[in-house]
Amino acid sequence: MSKVLLALTSAALLGLSGCAGVGETKTSSAPAAEPAKPALSAEAQAALAAAQAAVKDAKAKNALWTTAENALKAAEAAAEKGDSATVLKQAKLASDQAQKGLAQLNYPMLKIGD
Repeated sequence: MSKVLLALTSAALLGLSGCAGVGETKTSSAPAAEPAKPALSAEAQAALAAAQAAVKDAKAKNALWTTAENALKAAEAAAEKGDSATVLKQAKLASDQAQKGLAQLNYPMLKIGD
């Protein structure tokens, strides 16, 4: 009788462990949700969009400074992380540098001699 009880208990435990494994595979086979990215503030989003437009304009006119390009890349990287403060700082720098590059186009050509 004890052997039968041991066999039934073992079969029940194996059955339950099999059910537990099935539930885990269903959970693990479901598409993993990506962790939610922290949202940027509206001000940071607007600053980033303005910086992207300014850099695009400067690049189209061959007036893009590398500092503007690097600042835009830093702003975009901060946006991926959801860091609004860094986005604002770097986007402002990128816009400023792009505008200065465009303003430089209006400088007179330097003439040496006649």
